[in-house]
Amino acid sequence: MATLTVTARGQVTFRKDVLQHLGIKPGEKIELDLLPEGLGVIKAARQTGTIADFVGLLAGRTKKIATIEEINAATAQGWAGKE
Repeated sequence: MATLTVTARGQVTFRKDVLQHLGIKPGEKIELDLLPEGLGVIKAARQTGTIADFVGLLAGRTKKIATIEEINAATAQGWAGKE
């Protein structure tokens, strides 16, 4: 069990080993679920993206234009766990 100290401003600092255990890297967020009887569960907040976030992600990074057949083949390989 890790014991943390609360500052006068109500802040706590997690030790590096705790953050590594939770899979949290600098700049990422955590979620705190409050439970009855003063308990809480802390976990890494997983990002949820939208298609709007994805569109244009690679824009300007390559000059290659893929055909729909190439895109479908790459997608099928990705789902199959192949590179």
